[in-house]
Amino acid sequence: MAAPQQFVTLGLGAEVFAVPVDYVREILDYARPFAIPEGPGYLLGLTDVRGRATPTLDLRRKLGMSAIEPTPLTRILVLDIPLDGTVLSVGLAADRVIEVAAYEAEEIEPAPEIGVPWRNDYIRGVVRRDGGFVVLFDLVRLLTSEEIAALPGAQAA
Repeated sequence: MAAPQQFVTLGLGAEVFAVPVDYVREILDYARPFAIPEGPGYLLGLTDVRGRATPTLDLRRKLGMSAIEPTPLTRILVLDIPLDGTVLSVGLAADRVIEVAAYEAEEIEPAPEIGVPWRNDYIRGVVRRDGGFVVLFDLVRLLTSEEIAALPGAQAA
């Protein structure tokens, strides 16, 4: 039997999402990123992560949710995403980080085709939890190659 997969769960409003723990390099307290003029609307700017400029995205805007002001619970997840033979380092701003959770493969259901307010092509699946759902991101599909090319500072880790 395969070992459970571990995910970092994060909240955006009342919704709960998760990213594979293997891709999470670190979780930072929120500090306003350095703004980039004329970047995509979901790009908050660049965050200094141990001396490296890392593009940081507003996950709420990327998913088509309304932007909100950061709170003391807002965090930036610094991710290293394997992509086309390299590794993309990117920050994702989330309202809050909840926990590290382990899910068995049989707990993961396919992404619903309808009934969710965001595009399901970057959803790997869903897990039922506490009367609701945890939505598992497919991080490689969350950003298109055109979007990655448009990110200033997007580079291999």
